[in-house]
Amino acid sequence: MKKTVLAFDIDQTLNIAKTPITEEIADLLIACLDHYEICPISGQKFDQFLIQIVNPMLERGVKPTQLEHLHLFVAQGTQYYRYNNTTTKKYGGGPISIEVSKDHPFAKYDESKWEQVYSFPLTDEQVKNITFAIETAAKELGFWEEDKLQKGDEIIENRLSQVTFSALGQKAGTEEKYAWDPDCKKRNQIVKRAKELAPEFDYEVGGTTSINAITPGMNKQFGMNKLLKELGVKKSDILYFGDMTQPGGNDYPVVQMGIDTITVRSHEDTAFALRGILGVSD
Repeated sequence: MKKTVLAFDIDQTLNIAKTPITEEIADLLIACLDHYEICPISGQKFDQFLIQIVNPMLERGVKPTQLEHLHLFVAQGTQYYRYNNTTTKKYGGGPISIEVSKDHPFAKYDESKWEQVYSFPLTDEQVKNITFAIETAAKELGFWEEDKLQKGDEIIENRLSQVTFSALGQKAGTEEKYAWDPDCKKRNQIVKRAKELAPEFDYEVGGTTSINAITPGMNKQFGMNKLLKELGVKKSDILYFGDMTQPGGNDYPVVQMGIDTITVRSHEDTAFALRGILGVSD
């Protein structure tokens, strides 16, 4: 069956963890926008979506009209942003304004045109309880490494609809992150203990050093169900790419939904698959 939506995890699927997508991935995604609705869905916050995906695509010449087909499902899809390409221009400093067609040369990219469609934030009390559970678990197990943080960085981050543990912070080097927990054993231990301390929340391993803590059900299954509703598509219309599709991984809820999924090990795998898909589309 022909797919109309391509959905992607970000870290390890579209990029090297916490870095901007490559020029090749940017070019492939831009080409895909002419054929598909493109839906990155990740535990990251909105600003990181811009840094890692949107800005590199802008550098490679993506058009505002194409961005209308790029849907950002932030914090596992518990927040959704889309690009509103409507443009208004005022002339002569007066009160008169005209509506400029989205295809008009005046219709340039404007970061402020990303609009939040919905958001399901945690309460302050929930953030406090999650933070206590994860920090306590990491410290008990000897995995709280605050001394390795770069200036201004943090281990636990409130992403509004989820709380994320990043063992070495966001700014640590890629090689350092890959080496910290390559087999996920450290994070699985933290998850087990945090679940004992605050069992009312769910904890998912993701990325290279991260754990995402959420209220039950607010994982990628929730995000993908919202995607289905917002885009008016069926599960059979979607092809999903992810690297953590094993049980306990943050892509596994998508697999459980029965959505067609390609498991990748890196952005190189994703690029290979997209070249094939675009060859069919062309």
